[in-house]
Amino acid sequence: MWTIWLITKYTKLDCDSLNGTQHLEDSDEAKIKARDLRGKKKEELLKQLEDLKVELSQLRVAKVTGGAASKLSKIRVVRKSIARVLTVINQTQKENLRKFYKGKKYKPLDLRPRKTRAMRRRLNKHEESLMTKKMQRKSRLYTIRKFAVKA
Repeated sequence: MWTIWLITKYTKLDCDSLNGTQHLEDSDEAKIKARDLRGKKKEELLKQLEDLKVELSQLRVAKVTGGAASKLSKIRVVRKSIARVLTVINQTQKENLRKFYKGKKYKPLDLRPRKTRAMRRRLNKHEESLMTKKMQRKSRLYTIRKFAVKA
């Protein structure tokens, strides 16, 4: 069986999947979908995370003691499931923080829009529009001239 590695997508395709048959990893029922996790409460997610971590440690013990091949291939699936649960927890946490700080004067740095250092130091619109007394007088006395073009 040949294995094809796509470097740009970081995904592994097997010749079986190219032929139409499903691979064992993809059809495994232990795989968790992120959309199923989003509706759950934080306590449920943390409980699921603990269960997955326990399962992973058991699988690693089985790997050392010489377990079945099905258990060895399941390690990857469980690791990815742990990552999914953690991702959903972090995303919901950040979303709730965004709701909490919406409309407030000060926000934590990680919730502020990402800008370059130069953009952060730039004057804001109000500061740019301010004029000195001398500039105000000059603009009032010497207004912009408008010319009509005769066709």
